[in-house]
Amino acid sequence: MMSKEKIYIEYPLKGSASMIWRYIGTSSGLSPWFADKVENIDRTFTFYWGKTEKRIAHLIAQRNGVYVKFRWDDESHNTYFEMRITYNELTREHTLEVTDFADKNEIEDQKDLWDSQIENLRRQSGM
Repeated sequence: MMSKEKIYIEYPLKGSASMIWRYIGTSSGLSPWFADKVENIDRTFTFYWGKTEKRIAHLIAQRNGVYVKFRWDDESHNTYFEMRITYNELTREHTLEVTDFADKNEIEDQKDLWDSQIENLRRQSGM
């Protein structure tokens, strides 16, 4: 099994931290942009795309209003994906920082997927 490499991407967003949080910290917020449908029971989130694709992730850490960290149930315990809200005092902008993992030969594809997902978030939210 190939070891995965950490990916870190920043996305400036026009919106308040509480607005961004609604889109990353709740299943109802994740469903318009991250997946077609998101269900959660306790700390288990089920993500659906199209009619047949489904993945389960476990919420492994969270600080309300700041970040969420998930681990896919079919991935190594050394990997996760995290979405974190930061604020730059100088620019007065919020940034969504994404940390994820991918196989070395899939890093660019994974970054492209995040770019596409964040573009969906911007369209859905007006950010």
